[in-house]
Amino acid sequence: MGATGTGKSRLSVDLATHFRGEIINSDKMQVYKGLEIVTNKITHAEKQGVRHYLLGEIEPDSNFTAEDFCLKSNIYIETILKAQCVPIIVGGSNSYIEKLVEDPVFMFKHKYDGCFIWIDVEQSVLNRRVDTRVDEMVNAGLMDEVRQIFIPDADYTKGIRLSIGVPEMAKYLREEKNIDGVDESKKMIVQASISSIKRNTRILICNHFDKIQ
Repeated sequence: MGATGTGKSRLSVDLATHFRGEIINSDKMQVYKGLEIVTNKITHAEKQGVRHYLLGEIEPDSNFTAEDFCLKSNIYIETILKAQCVPIIVGGSNSYIEKLVEDPVFMFKHKYDGCFIWIDVEQSVLNRRVDTRVDEMVNAGLMDEVRQIFIPDADYTKGIRLSIGVPEMAKYLREEKNIDGVDESKKMIVQASISSIKRNTRILICNHFDKIQ
């Protein structure tokens, strides 16, 4: 567990390779198919051969809930244990993990012994990482990814379109049509969208810190 940008994915792979583990993703946006850059999914190379569950499995327009996560996770935990491996649940969506662990319906505490690891990084350090990471994502093709799924009247209140980066860039794509070839105006709107992505990611980090406290 940990806020966005703390290195959860890398640590989870290190733990999995050391303890013969398999990983269940608990990031709310990474469960959906598509938008690899926007949702910052771990790459094939970064997985180092470790099997991942609930990573890019769910249809992008679905409304995948905490209860859905619990139902899927329970199945995957049992699958991993039967393979004599260690289940490692990793992601920034603490509400998913809280539901899984605390809800008496799923009896997590009764069935399993768990070890919780919270990765703590100074918030000022994370803010700098966010700025760098967003710039890297933009350079890697974030805008093109959003353009591929952009539908002006689509529902941006559910599914993968809730991902930070989608509503911000969708705003630019809506306004783009009304700008007649003025490059400077387009650049200003793009930069405003990028700034919004950075700001909203910092807000998400604050929410993660508040939640764990």
